[in-house]
Amino acid sequence: MKRMPAVAGQFYPGTASGLSRALLELTREEKERLPAIGVVSPHAGYVYSGAVAGELFSSIQVPGRAVIFCPNHTGIGEDAAIMSRGAWRMPWGDVPVDEELAARLETACPLLREDASAHSREHAIEVQLPFLHRFRPDVRIVPVALGRLSLEECRELGENVADAIEGDSERPLLVASSDMSHYVPDAVARKKDRMAIDRMLALDPEGLYRIVRTERISMCGVLPATVVLFAARRLGATSARLIRYATSGDVSREFDQVVGYAGLAFR
Repeated sequence: MKRMPAVAGQFYPGTASGLSRALLELTREEKERLPAIGVVSPHAGYVYSGAVAGELFSSIQVPGRAVIFCPNHTGIGEDAAIMSRGAWRMPWGDVPVDEELAARLETACPLLREDASAHSREHAIEVQLPFLHRFRPDVRIVPVALGRLSLEECRELGENVADAIEGDSERPLLVASSDMSHYVPDAVARKKDRMAIDRMLALDPEGLYRIVRTERISMCGVLPATVVLFAARRLGATSARLIRYATSGDVSREFDQVVGYAGLAFR
């Protein structure tokens, strides 16, 4: 099964050479990179969020496997949709699904449902792949799109994922694909996003889930971030770091309606 690109040439350059040039501009080589259990990375067009994602992935060690959780923007398919076979076509070639790891997660996580349709037009995992490939060309992935999950379902999924990978000699990186506030004034975005970021820095998935709802923070990937936080905490994470924050206004210089972007790493 081959999942074809949905946003190549739109969110990021559609040719291998163009994408390579963009990644060289957005990332840097670090002699020492931090180990990470999980990360939160933005998923907008690279002109807006690429610098945040690039700084994040330049700062961490990227292992050979990644489990990527994203919000289901399209509303198609299951609420916890995994694609457990095949590959994702990208401008440079294919990124394979780690079928062994996917099968293990399906066994360990009753909430997961096999559903490639949820991924067919969803952009939020696709835009992460060039950054992972930049630092780990042999990376394999397990893609999971999340729809409507309760806090307890997020806890169950995150802790089940953690239990499934805890004994791996090299654990996969857990990636939560999420933008922050959407289409609000820059000052409002920064204030509200700080509330959510503070909960993530405190390794507090319950607090993140609740404050996004009570404060009406339009963070599209709150479910992925909550799941990854539950997993990271179960896997022994003791610290979190905000690598970079920005809004689209930093690029467009239009501050009336912006989208916020945050890159965080959990250790």
